Amino acid sequence: MIVAGEASGDLHGAHLVREMKALDPSLAFCGVGGQRLEAEGVRLVARSSEMGVVGFTEVFSKLRLIAGVFFRLRRMLREEKPDLLILIDYPDFNLPLASAARRAGVRVFYYISPQVWAWRKNRIERIRRVVDRMAVILPFEAAIYAEKGVDVEFVGHPLLDTVKRTRSRKEALEAFGLRDAWPIVALLPGSREKEVLSLLAEMLGAAEILARDFADAQFVLPLAETVDPGLVQGILGQQAVPVSVLPGQMYDAVGISDAAIVASGTATLETALLQTPMVITYKISPLTAAVGKRLVRVRHIGLVNIIAGKTVVPERVQDDATAEKLAAEVKAILSDRQRSDAIRGELAGIRQKLGEPGASLRAAKLALGLMKTGSRVRGAGYRAEGEKT
Repeated sequence: MIVAGEASGDLHGAHLVREMKALDPSLAFCGVGGQRLEAEGVRLVARSSEMGVVGFTEVFSKLRLIAGVFFRLRRMLREEKPDLLILIDYPDFNLPLASAARRAGVRVFYYISPQVWAWRKNRIERIRRVVDRMAVILPFEAAIYAEKGVDVEFVGHPLLDTVKRTRSRKEALEAFGLRDAWPIVALLPGSREKEVLSLLAEMLGAAEILARDFADAQFVLPLAETVDPGLVQGILGQQAVPVSVLPGQMYDAVGISDAAIVASGTATLETALLQTPMVITYKISPLTAAVGKRLVRVRHIGLVNIIAGKTVVPERVQDDATAEKLAAEVKAILSDRQRSDAIRGELAGIRQKLGEPGASLRAAKLALGLMKTGSRVRGAGYRAEGEKT
């Protein structure tokens, strides 16, 4: 059983499933995910697009749906007894499910850590109790878990294998119907409906301002598969600036862009690996923001800046996430070639910090190894019999 409650988890989970099946073709999977996991043959109990939420307040509107999925999976753990439960991020759902798996005698492999380093670090103790093995994808995470006795391994970041352009600049321009002109600006409003509703209008407002400042400016919007195209078209219809909507074309679209405005999340790291200068933005409800301000312990929200340990690209969040301020940040990057080149250099350094390619294969071997080991024993976390503690 595999549970990926969000779009990025669906992507990473699909690659993990593919590698596991390559190593053992007899495997069969069920669980929660999206189009990518389904394409890999996973029998979906629920779709991640229906379960993804942003902040505390949105949870309440989907509580009945999420609870229904949880109870169904819990029953399956008891009755069907899968050989392994694979959890991908999504901690407020997945950690209770891990507890249910433990009670049902099902081993648990957690792939891609909750952001315990940012907030609610007390979750590490719960992870130690209910997770058999954890594979993390950010370089600093392994030490945080190992210090608390969690059986953890850094496998590298799976995006190193997937973030690749498939077309040259000339080919992409032709495919997307764009002119060979400067600048091209990418707009990435997120993979959830709530994010698009909160951010896209401001991004389009920024595009209008930039279009006045740069006569040849063109704008691309590589639409996430989890977002309803009708929702985006409805918002675009309220704006005058032309935007090329490119479903499923993120890497080629961002790869030919001179700058990007990106919703905080996995997309910022994908944009970094394509070495495209960006402005990171985000908005959540005022209540969630107020609570988060008390709980979150990191200076930055963008993974790029967190991994670098400094401000590599600007961030505009909450009241600062306005069309005017986003446009000003993009203009500052586009108008300063030296700064733009410096950002690209810093982004190239991010890749070096993410380990070596092959993360999905390494994680697949860990998962299969967990399925083949003996019963759990209590130690520094749960380890298989015979493993070194």
